Amino acid sequence: MLQKERIADNVFSFQSDVYAQVNAGAVIGPNWAVLIDTLATPEESLAVRDFIEQELSVPVRYIVNTHSHADHAWGNCFFPGSTIIAHQLCRELLDTKGRAGLEETRRASQVFRNVKIVLPQITFDEGEINLKVGKKTLTLFPLPGHSMDNLAVLVEEDRMLFAGDAAMPLPYIVDGDLEDMTASLKRIGRLGLENIIQGHGDIVLRGEIDNFIKDNLAYLSSIRKVVRRAARRKYPQEVLDESTVESCGKSRVLIGGLASELHRRNLRALYRQMFGELPDLFIDDEDDEEE
Repeated sequence: MLQKERIADNVFSFQSDVYAQVNAGAVIGPNWAVLIDTLATPEESLAVRDFIEQELSVPVRYIVNTHSHADHAWGNCFFPGSTIIAHQLCRELLDTKGRAGLEETRRASQVFRNVKIVLPQITFDEGEINLKVGKKTLTLFPLPGHSMDNLAVLVEEDRMLFAGDAAMPLPYIVDGDLEDMTASLKRIGRLGLENIIQGHGDIVLRGEIDNFIKDNLAYLSSIRKVVRRAARRKYPQEVLDESTVESCGKSRVLIGGLASELHRRNLRALYRQMFGELPDLFIDDEDDEEE
């Protein structure tokens, strides 16, 4: 159910087999560990805890929530005693949308009956925070685009970036901003990285990073063009519906087959951001004239 990989000395990644290839990570010191995100289900979060605390024999002292979304932060409650670090907005969103979303999810699934929202204790909204874990230096900094509260964690010695959802096989901006995402991707490209651990999907290796950045920027440019073209039409929704993820340069099989749906949501969200609410798909002109 849980894929785990040692990606550098004392650095591990974990990938869900249950939901959208979501990733978490851990940096292990001699006396304690830093966990970067939790996973989609209680069972997976507990499996990560058992691996770190039982197999590696160190407690999780800190958790970094890269952002407030359920598949990255709802597992906080399974690490009692850990100190949680996040963006200030992440704390606010967990306390509002997170609590509401969990209540709704509990009504739909017993899997989450024991989940509780645990808020970050250390927050910031600009600049950097540094953590020393054994011989590793972690630098935390905002990297918005997917969401306004997204943080990244750079393992300095390994030039390895846990990017949160600022890095995904298909950029997803429904809770974020296209311009912020563009700026964040360009920043990632300037960091001189060896690896990028995406919020979802496989690790991006050094030789793949330039193309990864180029392809994601090209996708963002494509959906911007689609939305602008739609805005010039009487029925913009028709133009959005005609735009497939493939026509914008990405495969529909990405992110466990969710790419087409995420692409559709991207277009609608970007239209709202740029031009306001979409008009009704069809309007009865005759009825309008009678009125």
